[in-house]
Parts: sequence; structure tokens; C-alpha cells
Amino acid sequence: MARQPTFEQSLKALEDAVARLEKGQIPLDEALACFEAGVKGAGRCRELLRDVEARVEVLLRDSAGNLRVEPFDADDDEDDDDE
Repeated sequence: MARQPTFEQSLKALEDAVARLEKGQIPLDEALACFEAGVKGAGRCRELLRDVEARVEVLLRDSAGNLRVEPFDADDDEDDDDE
């Protein structure tokens, strides 16, 4: 079974596809293949990020100094800037 690309590999494929498409001047069939590679790279990145997000937990110390585990909530970071 073939190994799935890593996040970094998928992101690089997406960046390369975007760069080629932004330059233009490539034949339509190449542009379509490039677009498909970019969509595939973006999908793999989303998949990997969802997997990581589901596994990430943040360790916090309570007032007694004990550690407790809480689910990671990315939205909390955005709220901190507003306070």
C-alpha cells in the first residue's frame, strides 16, 4: 500500500500548483491537471488538520497546581485578543 503524503508534502504540492496557475501561460490540459493536483493537496491538508485537531488536547494547571486535560478549542485563541 502506498504511503499517504505528509502535510508538508501536500502543502508543497498545493503551493506549487497555485504558483504554476498564477504564472499562466500553460496549456489548458496542463492547467487542469495542475488544478486537480492543487485540489488533491488541499483536501489532504484538510484531512490531516482534522485528524490532528481531533487529537490535540491542552494541558492546564488548575489553582491547586494539578494538571487537567481539556479539549483543544481553536476559537479560544481568537477570543483572547479581544480581552
